[in-house]
Amino acid sequence: MKRIKNYRLGAFFALILALNTLTVSAKKIKLGFIPLTDCAPLVAAKELGLFAKYGLDVELSKEASWANIRDKILNGELDGAHCLFSMPFSVYTGIGGKAGSEMKIAMVLNNNGQAITLSKDFCNLLGYKEIAKVGAAIKKIQARKEVTFAMTFPGGTHDIWLRNWLAAAGVNQKSVGIITIPPPQMVANMKVDNMEGFSVGEPWNGVAASQGIGFTHIASQDIWKDHPEKALVVNAAFANTNKQELKQVMKAIIEACKWLDVLSNRKKAASWLTKPYYVNAPLAVIEARLMGSSDLGCDLGVQRYKGDFMTFYKGGLVNTPKKSYGMWFMAQYVRFGMLKAEPNYKAIAEKLVLDDLFAEVAKEMKVPIQPDMVPFKTTYDVSFDPANIGAYLKTTKK
Repeated sequence: MKRIKNYRLGAFFALILALNTLTVSAKKIKLGFIPLTDCAPLVAAKELGLFAKYGLDVELSKEASWANIRDKILNGELDGAHCLFSMPFSVYTGIGGKAGSEMKIAMVLNNNGQAITLSKDFCNLLGYKEIAKVGAAIKKIQARKEVTFAMTFPGGTHDIWLRNWLAAAGVNQKSVGIITIPPPQMVANMKVDNMEGFSVGEPWNGVAASQGIGFTHIASQDIWKDHPEKALVVNAAFANTNKQELKQVMKAIIEACKWLDVLSNRKKAASWLTKPYYVNAPLAVIEARLMGSSDLGCDLGVQRYKGDFMTFYKGGLVNTPKKSYGMWFMAQYVRFGMLKAEPNYKAIAEKLVLDDLFAEVAKEMKVPIQPDMVPFKTTYDVSFDPANIGAYLKTTKK
């Protein structure tokens, strides 16, 4: 009888120990996001129960600005976040934060799906993708007022799309104002005439068009088809000490990306994103642009994208975090005078891009890994060779 009691007591303590261990391994992971359509992979992973499937307790935290995301990742308040792909490079080089601060890129969340919206001032001066007329249109407006454009974070993807657009149009970036405004505040600021255009992610371009305060002049995929846009960016200490949990987070998100690229699922995704605690924008606008249909505004009609709208997986083409893409963004910083001297492109990319970790996850999930460090070309620019960035910079103009 005594043995039975001791056995039961031992089993009870073993159970308590197991429960305690389970509680420790199920530590809450906090991931931030900005209210943009391309936060969808995090939202879908949460709503579909994919984080739970991989044994994770994930809390999603809606943040007010990219600067908030940066600060909270760096100080550990967030373990990771939906983040501008180029932000870690901007921060590390001192453009968008304290130089040398490390934010790690685990994977890419989406390609395409951003745009440049222009105010009604441009309505009768420019049509969709009429790049050649941009310079003359700006000068016409400058005859009566200053022209200012907004982007979302210095050195961020939206900043670089804006500067590439100006360069393609032959407009010196110093001849216009460029300011920083958080994505959800873009439409309200244009409504009160604080700027004449903005570069931002959806749904805010679509919202501006639906409210009749501006029109979509060009989409980011028109500037660079299938460009990297948002990434899963993580706190360096979390990446180092919680590798297995991070891998599970990545697996859940990859499953969500696959689900999102089944077009019949996108209406469901839009129904989540429209909620106040996620994007808080009109369902019709979110849904239409998720499906590749953009009502441009200013009586320009509807532009329908096929294959080059916002994508999250695309047969495995989207998610590989490429060092060469980070090097391209840093080259833009030099090109546009944001950095006075060239950084050590390769060393910084190797420090910040967790390509080896992604390769492990991809192998375990049978996801194809895309080739890196090969030349590529954007629409209005010359070819970029990561092995010869000096030659690229000699052919570009600020």
